[in-house]
Amino acid sequence: MASLSLQHIRILDLSRVLAGPLCTMMLGDLGADVIKVERPGRGDDTREWGPPFDASGASAYYLAVNRNKLSVAADFTRDSALLRSLIASADVVVENFLPGALFRVGLSPDELVHANPKLVWCSINGFGANSSRPAYDFVVQAETGWMSITGEADGEPMKAGVALADIIAGKDATIAILAALTGLARGNPVERRLTISLAESARAALINAAQNAMVSGADATRWGNSHANLTPYQLFRARDRGIVIAVGNDEQWKACVGVLGLPELAADPRLATNRGRLEHRTLVVSAIQKAVMLRSASDCAKALDQAGVPNGIVKTVLEAISDAGTASPRTGMPPSVGGTVRLAPPALDQHGALVRDRGWEAFKALKEVR
Repeated sequence: MASLSLQHIRILDLSRVLAGPLCTMMLGDLGADVIKVERPGRGDDTREWGPPFDASGASAYYLAVNRNKLSVAADFTRDSALLRSLIASADVVVENFLPGALFRVGLSPDELVHANPKLVWCSINGFGANSSRPAYDFVVQAETGWMSITGEADGEPMKAGVALADIIAGKDATIAILAALTGLARGNPVERRLTISLAESARAALINAAQNAMVSGADATRWGNSHANLTPYQLFRARDRGIVIAVGNDEQWKACVGVLGLPELAADPRLATNRGRLEHRTLVVSAIQKAVMLRSASDCAKALDQAGVPNGIVKTVLEAISDAGTASPRTGMPPSVGGTVRLAPPALDQHGALVRDRGWEAFKALKEVR
C-alpha cells in the first residue's frame, strides 16, 4: 500500500509558479491536506504559461505541480479573516513572496508562528531572507555557476533543460519541513521559521564541481557530455542514436572494454586506473567511439547491461514518459517519493465556497473521488 504518512497534516499553500507548488504537491502526495490560496481572477502565474493547454483550458505547466490540492481564491487584504483562520489551524504554511510583502498586507509570519506553537512556516525566495531581488530559475542558474559549467566546452553557457534550481529548492523545502514536523512530534527544539532560497539550494547542488574548484584553486569549466573526474563517462554515438556509457571504477572499465571488443585498451597498463584514463582521455574516447558506432544503441546497451556497465540510451521525453507507466496528462508524473494521486489539479477557486464554509473540514466534506 502506498505511504500516506502525512494524513491529517494541514498545509496552507500561499506559493505560486514552481518551487513552492512542487513542495506542497509532494506533501500532498504523501497524504497531507493541502489548500492552495490563489489570486482572484488570475490564480497561479503558471495557469497562463502555455500552450500547451488541455481540453479544459488548464496549462500543462500548472498541471505538473498542483495535484492533491484544494483551490480557494482569496484577496490577502479583504479575506484576511479567512487566511488567519486557515493559518491558525494549519501545521505548515509555504509561501514565496518577496521578504516583507506579507507583512505589508497585515500578515506577519513571525507573529503568526509565535501565536501558533505547532506551526511551521517555510518561505521560499530567490536570494535569501535579506534580499528583495525577484528571481526565476534561469536567473539563479546564471548567478550560481550552473550555466558556466553546462554546455559544450567551446560553446555558450547553457541552462538545464528543466527549471532544476526551482525543483531542487522545492525538494529542499520539503526536506526542511519534514524535519521540522518530525522534531515537533518528538518534542525536540526546532526552528519553525524556515527560509529556503533558490540560490543557496543551487550553490549547494554544485557538489563536486564546487569542491574541485576549491581543492584545485582552478575555476570549473564546461565539459559538455563528458565528466571532469571520470572517463569514459560521456555520450557516444551508436549507429542509430546516442548512448551514454558511465564507467565509475576499474572493474567496470575492464568489463566495458571487454564487451566492446577492445583488448588493446584492456592490456594497456596506462589505462588500468581512472587517473591514467583521464591522462589519456583522447585515446580512450576515440577507441570506444569507433567500437560503439559499429552497433545499434540497443545492441550496445544489451551487451553493457550483461557486463554490469552503467549505460543509458538517450531517450526522448515521450519515451521516458512511457517508461513511467502511470503518468497522466491530467495529474502528471507519478509520485517519486511514494504516496498516491487522489485529486486532480483544481480549477481556480474550485473549492472556494467549500473552504470558506468549512475551512479545513472541507476535506471531510469533499465528495470528489479520492
